[in-house]
Amino acid sequence: MNMNAKELEMLKGYVHSLESFGSVDGPGVRYVIFLSGCAMRCQFCHNPDTWNMTDGKEYTTDQLLKTALRFKSYWGEKGGITVSGGEPLLQMDFLTELFRKAKEAGVHTTLDTSGNPYTTKEPWHSKWLELMKYTDLLLLDIKQINEQEHVKLTGQTNTNILAMARELSDMGKPVWIRHVLVPGGSDKDEYLHQLADFIKTLKNVERVEVLPYHTLGTFKWEKLGIPYPLEGVKPPVQERIDNARRILGAI
Repeated sequence: MNMNAKELEMLKGYVHSLESFGSVDGPGVRYVIFLSGCAMRCQFCHNPDTWNMTDGKEYTTDQLLKTALRFKSYWGEKGGITVSGGEPLLQMDFLTELFRKAKEAGVHTTLDTSGNPYTTKEPWHSKWLELMKYTDLLLLDIKQINEQEHVKLTGQTNTNILAMARELSDMGKPVWIRHVLVPGGSDKDEYLHQLADFIKTLKNVERVEVLPYHTLGTFKWEKLGIPYPLEGVKPPVQERIDNARRILGAI
């Protein structure tokens, strides 16, 4: 990271919120850290209050790890720390230092990411490779496999996200794929089959999770005064959820 020891010690990250007993963000019981900042504008986002990078509370890596380690006795053999967001890769220097110290403390590290900042350009890519040394598992959100539909849904391309998935496969880094199922969009069979075909090309996928679209975060859009793009879209019915799980081989 080309920082001296003093600079690393003073390195601060913006944290949106913390969850002490996460049970759906990786294996076992986990301490979940939600970092601030995201460049994607997913139409179904249930945390639009994480978009602004500087809205969070500042922590040093030592402060944050110390806070998390208070709960270590609850994690058992499988649990650990998950960093989510927002998009954690926007604060990569901070994240790398946090995970490096976590690994020194014998903690399992999971990164929950949409992959949106990924690029092979330098110096970003080398920093990402450094982060991967200290990352045990990635939860990779693939919002939509179709490029044009992905741009419509998120405001961003997915070509670099799929490239990151391929590189992780080449590295043999364990990944869980997550896919939000949106009625009238990503739940269409043609897209689900395309996504299934892509996942089959990867050698490192340990699990596929279908996350049914929900409207629990709509009040946050209202509070922020932002029009909700999926107004009127209802959560998927069980038959469509089962259909997606069957096609994607999800558990």
